Order: sequence, then structure tokens, then C-alpha cells
Amino acid sequence: MTDLDLQEKRIENILKNWNNTSYLKDTETIQIYFKYLKDNIELPLKMSWIEDFYWEEKYVMWEWNKKEYEKLKKTNPSYTDIFEFIDFEEIEDYDEQIFVKVRRESDNKNFILELDQLESIDKKSKNYQLLEDFVTWFVNY
Repeated sequence: MTDLDLQEKRIENILKNWNNTSYLKDTETIQIYFKYLKDNIELPLKMSWIEDFYWEEKYVMWEWNKKEYEKLKKTNPSYTDIFEFIDFEEIEDYDEQIFVKVRRESDNKNFILELDQLESIDKKSKNYQLLEDFVTWFVNY
């Protein structure tokens, strides 16, 4: 069995354990995954953003004004930041996304970010695999 096969099996088991017949992303499956992650994430959890934030693209890809970029990084989250997971953001509507509360390590500034764009910085941890599986499911289903 390949790594992808194993990952698909893990995702399938998460959703099947809740007597779900579909693995497509919808309100029910997002709620299922939310509950699963909430029950299984281990603290402490340090995270990073998977790629640059939308606001950063012009500075990262096209090397716009570096001083302006550094100034904006003080008030906005950046892909270069390390975040500490605080908690899941409880929301009424699970149709689109799971959000998490995080604290930026460098200045203790709090943000609410989309979970599907975050990864554990400890690649050997249980959290790394949990988040990688979630992101794979979220993006592909």
C-alpha cells in the first residue's frame, strides 16, 4: 500500500466511524472532521502557514517594497510566522471551513485562520499527520 493509499484509508475511517456514506466536503462531513480533530489534536501545537498569504503575494513573488512588506507583517499574519494553536473557533455554519484561533509566537498577536492552510511544524508528530490528512481531504473532496 502506498502512502496515498494509507492516507485515503485514514480519511475514510474518520468519516466511516460516524456512519457517513459520503466523503465529499459538505456541512455534515466538515462537522465530522471538526469533531474528530477537536478530539485528537494534541497540545502544544505549533503551526505554520502552508504558502504565502494572499496579501503577501506581491511582496514575495514580485518583490515589491520590502519596507512596506515588513511594516504590514506586524499587523497581518505571514507565511514566515510560527503560530501556537489556541483553540478551534466555534461557528454555527460549517459549510465552508474550519477556523482556528492561533497566537503568533514572535509577538503574541492572535489571529483566526483557516485550518486547511496550516500545518504542524513538527513533521514527526501525530498532529502533522492529522492536519496533512485534513488538508488533503479538504482540498480534494
